[in-house]
Amino acid sequence: MISKSAASRKLVKLCCQALSSKKAEDLRVLDVSAQSSITDYLVLATGTSEPHLRALGTELRRSLAGAHTRLVGLDAAEESGWTVVDAFDVMVHLLTPAQRERYALENLWKDARDVPVDELLATPKSKPKPKERTVKAAGSGRKKARTTPVRTRSRGSA
Repeated sequence: MISKSAASRKLVKLCCQALSSKKAEDLRVLDVSAQSSITDYLVLATGTSEPHLRALGTELRRSLAGAHTRLVGLDAAEESGWTVVDAFDVMVHLLTPAQRERYALENLWKDARDVPVDELLATPKSKPKPKERTVKAAGSGRKKARTTPVRTRSRGSA
């Protein structure tokens, strides 16, 4: 079974990927687990306009539903410039630039630990393809590519 902290981290990563895919600006993640008893992470993102905020919220809800995550709450008053999506361990605040500046949520949680968003958005490295080597075809002077993997260990290693 996955631990609560690993599950929370996975959920915050999903939220960041969803928001990034819809071009959220100034994406920031704060680990508030030491300061808050109601959530582990705050995700703050800026949308350029009300329609952009709606698109961010829609994509976020779609991604969370796809991961079978139940939302605890959603508050998106029309033309307020602020949408809150509560996924229990992760709370997401989507704000217009004016509301982001006005409320400065980062300052309210200045004791929280910043989580590098780049790390959350990084894709895991895939395994490299096996190297190909050329071998001389029997009875001819031509070389052809060999498609079987080449061992990279030296003969003496186990």
